[in-house]
Amino acid sequence: MKALIVDDEPIARRVLREGLEAFPEVHVVGEAGDGKEALQRIAKLQPDLVFLDLQMPVLSGLEVVRHLAPPLPVIVIVTAFDEHAIQAFEAGAIDYLLKPVSETRLRRAIERANAMMGRPDEIAAHTDRIASAVQPPGALRNRKIVGRNGEDYYILETQDVLAFQAERELVWIVTAKQRLLATQTLRAIEERLADPEFQRVHRNAIVNVNHIRKMSAISSQRWLITLSNSLQLVVSKRQAHNIREILHW
Repeated sequence: MKALIVDDEPIARRVLREGLEAFPEVHVVGEAGDGKEALQRIAKLQPDLVFLDLQMPVLSGLEVVRHLAPPLPVIVIVTAFDEHAIQAFEAGAIDYLLKPVSETRLRRAIERANAMMGRPDEIAAHTDRIASAVQPPGALRNRKIVGRNGEDYYILETQDVLAFQAERELVWIVTAKQRLLATQTLRAIEERLADPEFQRVHRNAIVNVNHIRKMSAISSQRWLITLSNSLQLVVSKRQAHNIREILHW
């Protein structure tokens, strides 16, 4: 595995590099001292594995994760003791290394990363969990959506998603310009978002109410909604009252 070490402290980078010498399956291809440099090195070197410090100048570690583009590397967070961050990572089953890094913990992180190699869907889901995990106390969580188009995986801002549509076993993410395959079921997406801006309008559809442009009555209890990309969806009787309340009808 090609690895990149990202930390603003030269000593911390050297210590981790020396620790990785015990693992012949890992080849360190480079280092970066801040978030901006990290994104440049990731794009150029395309590492399989990135050891990423949280607190860095220019861009934080989490900001780096949120700006990543496919192909995505496996991210292992490296952090000094941060109770809030660690609780968030443990709740989301995210791998992290606590400074100073122990060999046992490092070995486990490498084994987990190795198990993800060749599984871009797992890597994308893992990256999404990290991007969503840690926010300042009291801040609104900024959820990310992972979508697939062929062999490429995209991390989307929630405001860019117009709707989610289920077609049998497939779930489509609808944006203004394209449709991407979701990596989760419609129910899992609904539970993960837990956002009043996303409402289920039918058992097979969830819409972003900010993108509703028109509601047309089909009958006294059924509606046809038109989204900003002209997509039209039928609102079921069960869900119609929720949409009207949100739009202040």
